[in-house]
Amino acid sequence: MKIAVDAMGGDHAPKEVVLGAMKAVKELPSVTIQLFGDQQKIKEHLTDDHNIEIIHTEETILSTDEPVRAVRRKKDASMVLMAQSVKDGVSSACVSAGNTGALMAAGLFVVGRIKGIERPALAPTLPTTDGKGFVMLDLGANADAKPEHLLQYALMGNIYAEKVRGINRPSVGLLNIGTEEGKGNELSKAAFLLLKSADFNFIGNVEARDLLEGAADVVITDGFTGNMVLKSIEGTAQALFSMLKQTFTSSLKSKVAAGLVKNDLRALKNQMDYTEYGGAALFGLNAPVIKAHGSSNANAIYNAIKQANSMAEQDVAELISTVLNDKK
Repeated sequence: MKIAVDAMGGDHAPKEVVLGAMKAVKELPSVTIQLFGDQQKIKEHLTDDHNIEIIHTEETILSTDEPVRAVRRKKDASMVLMAQSVKDGVSSACVSAGNTGALMAAGLFVVGRIKGIERPALAPTLPTTDGKGFVMLDLGANADAKPEHLLQYALMGNIYAEKVRGINRPSVGLLNIGTEEGKGNELSKAAFLLLKSADFNFIGNVEARDLLEGAADVVITDGFTGNMVLKSIEGTAQALFSMLKQTFTSSLKSKVAAGLVKNDLRALKNQMDYTEYGGAALFGLNAPVIKAHGSSNANAIYNAIKQANSMAEQDVAELISTVLNDKK
């Protein structure tokens, strides 16, 4: 298995990307990693090149670049060459912590969309209080959606949860403003009817307040709503830990208490960190394309590579294509 990685993408590239790649080849001995980026900068942090190849390029796509224009004009950018490696069959999957819009454009224009998929979807695995986590899509690949798109999201999420996450008969829920049938806007009502008649374990509507309690293994929504939910979860978690920090440093007594529960608080923070599950997969493309968080550290990059490897091993793209064709 060969995984292509954009070494220059992300806030802490290339250092954290290189460290994550080295951890990946150590933990996954059957995997070879292609690092695309500035060879000199990569080698500053590469202490072990076992099963790691460097494909040199000095061109990069910046976070400020307009996504589609950058992908079309910067043909030698690390992200574009990474995607091209997948299209050419040299690599089986790719990972980047760079510009999200550009990665989606590279996925669509270079890697290519599965025949029959109308809209790809961005799908991370988010944390739950029991540590199991759940897949949610779409979280921003498309702001608008039709009921048929949500049905395709559900099909893809169901396959991923079953084949990669190892969940037997995953529960699929539709994000809505109430659990009762008939709730929501026209999109939700129409999507509910399609999901209800589909061949998977659709459990009906789920509410946003129940997501982190494990309301469903797969949660479906449009990209506009999903992106707001994701950012609300991120912001709430950051605010909560900020308040905890202020509380535990407000007095000598609280500082002593903080010392006693330091490891527990660290474990709690890790439990709520969705990068522990990997990155956000772009479902609906011809091969696994994983978007790691822009602020990813080495461990987050490692988890994203592990996720890409699992999706490639299970041939998720081919499974999605087969399910769609069988339903036609």
